[in-house]
Amino acid sequence: MEVTFTGKDSYAQHFVPRDYLEMYFSCHPEKEDKSSLLVFCLKMLHKAFHSGGLKGDTLIDIGSGPTIYQFLSACESFREIIATDFTDQNREEMQRWLRKEPGAFDWSPVGKYACELEGDREKWAQKEEKVRRTVKRVLKCDVTQPNPVAPLSLPPADCLLSTLCLEAASKDLPTYRSALKNIGSLVKPGGHLVLLVILEETFYMVGQHQFSCLCLDRKSVEEAVKEAGFDIEWLEMTQLSLPGSLYDAKEACALVARKH
Repeated sequence: MEVTFTGKDSYAQHFVPRDYLEMYFSCHPEKEDKSSLLVFCLKMLHKAFHSGGLKGDTLIDIGSGPTIYQFLSACESFREIIATDFTDQNREEMQRWLRKEPGAFDWSPVGKYACELEGDREKWAQKEEKVRRTVKRVLKCDVTQPNPVAPLSLPPADCLLSTLCLEAASKDLPTYRSALKNIGSLVKPGGHLVLLVILEETFYMVGQHQFSCLCLDRKSVEEAVKEAGFDIEWLEMTQLSLPGSLYDAKEACALVARKH
């Protein structure tokens, strides 16, 4: 069954951040099996930022959504994180957590797992405060624009992070390649790209609404990254087990690449 591309208007009108969080992030990662997408993401981010030693002054996260899991390892390695997302409601949901507002989403089970990877599960509360101190700005972005954060102009960052974003924002492979080039302009030469990508997925559900995903394979991702001016330093894949009614992805991949 062909899935109709869900563009910017669909996200603005129908993407409900709390539905997304409850459906995909309300689990306890330590109780999930190794084929869990969230567990894979947390382990790969730990590998990139903790074990892999990526560090610097500024990290820009592209397509943050309403989530903060992607900052749990990175906050230890960068002085400043700039979060970005296209939709107002996603940025607002994230800021509720950053401001510690009543009713904000509970990330503590995910934070505990990230801390366990670092060797001390009990430091999760300090970890959350570190994220709050490190995320300095939450900006609007549009990956289809040559400058995704226009009208702002940001100094080139040391690192660019994007998790599970570009494949959902791209209607076809040329758009995906263009989006990678667009976001790649935000990182300095010698800086790094950390990319987590869903492979062979055509849709995912948020509440009762279906959202499209560009069906990618490993080769097309590698070629797009290289075409955007990056050399891949490492890439890791995982098979996904999934509830087929929520999404139809078969694999995910994580990579770290260095800009020429």
